[in-house]
Amino acid sequence: MKIAVLLMLLPLVGCGALARLSEVGRDPSMTPTADPTKDPKWRPITMPMPKPQPSPNEPSALWRSGSRAFFKDQRAAQVGDIVTVVVNMNDAANLKNVTTATRASTEIGGIPNFFGLEAALPKAVNPASLLSANSTNTNLGTGQVQRNEAVTLRLAGVITQVLPDGNLVVAASQEFMVNAELRQLRVTGVIRPEDIASDNTVLHDRMAEARISYGGKGQLTDLQRERWGQQMMDILMPF
Repeated sequence: MKIAVLLMLLPLVGCGALARLSEVGRDPSMTPTADPTKDPKWRPITMPMPKPQPSPNEPSALWRSGSRAFFKDQRAAQVGDIVTVVVNMNDAANLKNVTTATRASTEIGGIPNFFGLEAALPKAVNPASLLSANSTNTNLGTGQVQRNEAVTLRLAGVITQVLPDGNLVVAASQEFMVNAELRQLRVTGVIRPEDIASDNTVLHDRMAEARISYGGKGQLTDLQRERWGQQMMDILMPF
């Protein structure tokens, strides 16, 4: 009987719980450093491209078009080059809404004369007041959102694509472990070569289609996360 119950609960546990059970008694395992394009979830990015412009032919000129240095530009420009992404985000928002709505309505209807047929109605029925209805509705709503977020980090990423218009696709990831708590940083997006500074860094607000993730897993994260049974109850319970 116990084995049957365990077999019934096994599909509900899922691979995520099994992976967590496999880490009981030891530190979370770190992801090995690898080519980000080999990740099964990685997909090439396609974006609207302008028409290609022919490069000017200047055989007698020493200056290379688009270069910021006379001899060689040391900044990232090709697939496999490394660029440092600087995330300095400090967002604050304070939103408060108060809504009050009141409505009252009254409806009275009757048919005093209807082709003389009103005389055939029972004496208890008054044709002049066949229908009378009234309603009152009062609605008061108050909502407030207060948010303050600050994220400051620097991490190196790898150029995974050079788009036809010259823009660069960057994927950056970093993991570090402190006291059995694994922290994971993920940044992906599209940047312009012109936005790469002379120290080979680029700001996150110059990154298009940016995806910034800061999280992790470990003992502290498990304590702060609801159990999967509680999460299912929160989703399925209608009240």
